[in-house]
Amino acid sequence: MPDVYRDEEEHSPPTTPASPEPSLFEKCHEFTDESGPYAQAKAADLYPYFRPIERNEGTTAIMNGDEVIMAGSNNYLGLTSDKRVKEAAREAVSKYGTGCTGSRFLNGTLDLHLELEERLADFLGRESCVLFSTGYMTNEGVVQGITSKGDYIFSDKGNHACIVAGTKASLAETRRYRHDDMDHLRTMLERAHSENPDAGKLIATDGVFSMSGTIAQVPELLDLAEEFDAALMLDDAHAVGVVGPGGRGSAATFGEGPMGRLPDVHDVIEYLRHEASTHIFSASMPPASVATVLKCLEILQEEPERLERLWEISDYMRSGFRELGFDVWTSQSPIIPVVVGDMETCFRFWRDLIAEGVFVNAVVPPAVRPGQCLMRTSYMATHSDEELDHILDAFERVGAKHGVIGGGSGADSGSEAIHANGRPS
Repeated sequence: MPDVYRDEEEHSPPTTPASPEPSLFEKCHEFTDESGPYAQAKAADLYPYFRPIERNEGTTAIMNGDEVIMAGSNNYLGLTSDKRVKEAAREAVSKYGTGCTGSRFLNGTLDLHLELEERLADFLGRESCVLFSTGYMTNEGVVQGITSKGDYIFSDKGNHACIVAGTKASLAETRRYRHDDMDHLRTMLERAHSENPDAGKLIATDGVFSMSGTIAQVPELLDLAEEFDAALMLDDAHAVGVVGPGGRGSAATFGEGPMGRLPDVHDVIEYLRHEASTHIFSASMPPASVATVLKCLEILQEEPERLERLWEISDYMRSGFRELGFDVWTSQSPIIPVVVGDMETCFRFWRDLIAEGVFVNAVVPPAVRPGQCLMRTSYMATHSDEELDHILDAFERVGAKHGVIGGGSGADSGSEAIHANGRPS
């Protein structure tokens, strides 16, 4: 019998040497180098990101087999685990399937999408509405779609990354003004007007800033927009359903005046349906997601006490942190940042909160300035008083331990410090 295996081995082609690795990947190796801050954090079991949640119970979650109080979610009304919302999702999947298998522009528009657009427009007192697949894609698509070469975009430096992505995708010139600084914005508008008085202008801002919890100065922004013939875009991802009467958003927070000054957007909406690339070239929002938003909107209007409770909780926690000596910036919403200092302190602070049974979000540069790392906390209308007090007690103990409040001992003694430059001390 012939030796088949030897014959194959003798006639196998020579091994091709590996191609040289593209220099483009060098930054990836630098990022994962063992001397870098994230590699050090992982080695010390301090890495706070991509931690899997094994079960979500609303105000609590199971992580690594342990129950923690969830104080880092955008589930402000506490409805993601509501039985009525879950049932709406089940019914939508049963009727429409799990996905839309196409973009809104072609075969991906359901009657559910149109119903939600009509309901949202009515809720917000607007003429019309267009539904994108995600919040990120909404802002990126609107900024890119509405601006052209020769236009100006004025973007708050505290804006969410999706607005920044839109400015990068646009052919317009972007000028960033200091966070929430109306004088700086005015100076930029004046300069642009003197350069090209006929150019289109867009002022883009978060309605509620996702890191600071601050509400944008909508009346002042509208004044500037009207004075300089600019359009104003408010990203209300953290505002609708949260701030303003009935949860109607950042403009409504300031009363009927600003709402009455918002222009008719029907033609703008129709234009974006055909020009916003993230709307045209992406699969539409899945049926279950649309159905749950519809149900949540219904519950919000039928149960205003949820919003009242959310604001009671927000005021209680903000006051509680300040009484303990924490810096919570200028938070005006259920998003309450707690400043803890450098990156090492931030990671260790986060780990110790987990040990105390509290989950929050650790935020480090470039999302914040160096030395201003923070615990981004956020609250739900369904948090109990006992859960809130446990969170405050945990922050008090951990804050004192790390010297953030009360003159504690600082970072764990004998440990290797982690720095943003990637070098241990």
